[in-house]
Amino acid sequence: MTTEEKVARRKLSLLDLAQELRNVSKACKVMGYSRQQFYEIRRNYQTYGSAGLLDKLPGARGPHPNRVAPEIEQSILDYSLQRPTHGPVRVSHELALRGVTVSSGGVRGVWSRHDLLSKHDRLLRLEREQRNHTLELNDEQIRLLERFSREVRERQIKVHHTGELVAIDTFFVGTLKGVGKVYLQTVLDCYSRLAFGRLYNSKLPLTAVHVLNNDVLPHFEQQGLRIDTLLSDNGPEYLTAAERLYSGGSTGPFVLAPV
Repeated sequence: MTTEEKVARRKLSLLDLAQELRNVSKACKVMGYSRQQFYEIRRNYQTYGSAGLLDKLPGARGPHPNRVAPEIEQSILDYSLQRPTHGPVRVSHELALRGVTVSSGGVRGVWSRHDLLSKHDRLLRLEREQRNHTLELNDEQIRLLERFSREVRERQIKVHHTGELVAIDTFFVGTLKGVGKVYLQTVLDCYSRLAFGRLYNSKLPLTAVHVLNNDVLPHFEQQGLRIDTLLSDNGPEYLTAAERLYSGGSTGPFVLAPV
């Protein structure tokens, strides 16, 4: 029995109880209905029979009458895939230049139906399309995804063997009582995805290379392998004083000298 059928049976029990007790107020109190609801239920039952006891949901049947046409909806979805960071007003204006007339509210309605209301959701959709359907990205889309997800930049790296390119980075884990700030030093081989990591309570050049010297290099030597190049951002823990002065504190990939 469905929930709708259970509600209809309860309404019918209300009518039967009121007739048996000959007291509408008492029947409503027992069944948990108001007198106004009772008279509405009785009127629907007298007019439509048992079908009148079924709840009728308000609103338009089928698609909303103000819903945009399917071809316009597809144009909005296609444009949002090309320019995921544009807002509804910008999308409306740009589509108007292409001969597609739709309001900013119509754009938001399409986004709402497809769970694309936030810029984050639209960027996730672009990443899924690129991953699942081998979508060819233009330069602007690549830059957007690189800023949105660091994994995209890593996937663009092409390596041919273990040790050809090894990435190192520092991550702030948090603050522990009695210890202070905790950092995770990581080393990742970009070909095999083999990763090493250690926790430290400082972010210094000495700790930045400790896991490399104590864990990574000995492991590669045991396997008869060598590291060709190390890749890092130009964080201060990876640069000398002269290199920090030269970089000017800018961010971005920084290739260290081959090991």
